[in-house]
Amino acid sequence: MKFLKSVMLIMLSLMILSMAGCGGSTVTQQSSDGKDVVITDDSGREVKLSGPPKRIVVLSASFLEPLHLVGGNIVGRPTSQVAPDFAKDIEVVGKSIQVDVEKVLSLNPDLVVIHQGVNEKLIKVLEDNGIPSIVLKSKTYEDVKRELEIFGQVTGEKEKAAAAIADMDKKITAIKEKLPKEEKRVAVLFSSSQNLNIQLSGSIAGSVVKDLGWKNVAEGLTPMEKNPDATPYSMETMVEQNPEILFVVTMGNAKSQEDNLLGEMKKNPAWNAISAVQNNKVYFLPQDLFLLSPGLNYPECYQEMAKKVYPELF
Repeated sequence: MKFLKSVMLIMLSLMILSMAGCGGSTVTQQSSDGKDVVITDDSGREVKLSGPPKRIVVLSASFLEPLHLVGGNIVGRPTSQVAPDFAKDIEVVGKSIQVDVEKVLSLNPDLVVIHQGVNEKLIKVLEDNGIPSIVLKSKTYEDVKRELEIFGQVTGEKEKAAAAIADMDKKITAIKEKLPKEEKRVAVLFSSSQNLNIQLSGSIAGSVVKDLGWKNVAEGLTPMEKNPDATPYSMETMVEQNPEILFVVTMGNAKSQEDNLLGEMKKNPAWNAISAVQNNKVYFLPQDLFLLSPGLNYPECYQEMAKKVYPELF
């Protein structure tokens, strides 16, 4: 009987572990001593942390506010034109795309948060120095919610993370409920001094368009090899797709980009074949919300787009 009881207990334990592994892409476990936390990050790596980190370096400014909200002690950050007040005195470790590795190591971090698609090359250097790192993406609203959940697990402040997510969900739901149930044909352009492309649903603006229930006319087009969240710009494609609303995200001098694009629209008669241009439905989006991840300000992205299309409702 004792043997049979032991077998049953083992089988029950295996069933519980199996069920725990089926809960989604974020895997967060706690060891038997109640201290170690194992997190599966956005690159699929399992990272073990021995208790809440005391010194954290982030390699994207978009991680600052979510991590600060759940009590993370940030000792290093990249340069940023719009750093929040609490981050002004935090040590700078270079640009996101050009991190000063020696500076990072000199801060003696016990965790480095890496921006997916930008800083993965630093993982090996950090490992060689015994420093754990997690890789996170931070573009869509779903990315930000997942990021908050992981930060809550890292710092032990899961309730704060859950409360912040619930608050954002509530605000976004309220915005969506105000909108008429009608499909809008939308295109999102990205404009810089060197580049012009059309944004897909993996981009910040593209993801908001999709979640608001509008149709991104670029969906189904072939993504760019080095930028899977965009497709190459083509005047022929724009005319063929004929969006009734055109959102524009700019990089660099916003006023200059806006003047250049509006000047091109006046100069090139092909633009006048597009409904959005004919009806003055071309809207430029603020860089602080749509160029880099808005993080905890994601509800403002929804508000901004909804208000431009339906100003009378907001």
